[in-house]
Amino acid sequence: MEPIEHRLFSELSKNWAGRPLDILETILKYARTTTTTTGLRVKAHLVRRRYKKDVKVTDAQMHDLALSMDAALPKWNYTIAPC
Repeated sequence: MEPIEHRLFSELSKNWAGRPLDILETILKYARTTTTTTGLRVKAHLVRRRYKKDVKVTDAQMHDLALSMDAALPKWNYTIAPC
C-alpha cells in the first residue's frame, strides 16, 4: 500500500459512513467524492480486466523492483519507484 492510501482510508470510511456498498457505481461515487481537509482527493475508476490468480513472483523479480522499505514499519510500509 502506498502512503496516500493510508491517509485516505479513514476519509473514505467517514464518507460512506456505514452505508451499504451494494453496487460498483455506489462504491465509485463515494470514492470519487472523498476529500481531506488538506486537499487530497480520490481519483477512482473501474478496471474490468480479469487478473490471473496465484501468480508467483520469483526472488529475481522481487530483487529487480525499485522497492524501498520504510524505516518505522518496513513490513507494512514501502515505496515502489519507477525503474
